[in-house]
Amino acid sequence: MRKLLLPLISLMLTSAASAHQLKAAVTTVLFNDRTNNIEVMHRFYLHDAEHAVSHLFAKSPGRHNHADLISDKETQNTFANYVDKQFKLETLSNKKLTLKPVGHQLDGQFFWVYQEITIPDSAKGLRMSHGALRDLWPAQVNMVNVEGKGKVKTLTFSGEDTWLQTQFEAK
Repeated sequence: MRKLLLPLISLMLTSAASAHQLKAAVTTVLFNDRTNNIEVMHRFYLHDAEHAVSHLFAKSPGRHNHADLISDKETQNTFANYVDKQFKLETLSNKKLTLKPVGHQLDGQFFWVYQEITIPDSAKGLRMSHGALRDLWPAQVNMVNVEGKGKVKTLTFSGEDTWLQTQFEAK
């Protein structure tokens, strides 16, 4: 029994350590016909976001070295503004779509950032760039689910990906 228990405990510790190192975020781009908006919802693990702001913003003039994303509204706003600038949308013909910040919130172990824009006429697809936290951690993976235009489409930003695109199904 002891021979079986030791490898099992070792595997559990290795899994926990590698899970802590996983840098990943999930974004939903929702075409909401009821509001006629594209609603963008970014979900970051709070631990990753808090670790990132200490690296990205602590050296800014007037900023303290300890980032407190949980209770410091200024840190929350700074991180949300950073995400707003790191996520870009375009039409398939490279027309920039300027997203409007809607807000952000803490929700358990996640930090959410929200954006929106009116659905462009005759959108046949989207091009997008999602660089949030990828400038800090090259291993960061940002997955984007596009919903409300047929089957859910998933784009995964990893490695050298800067712009990816998806086309919508014809109705």
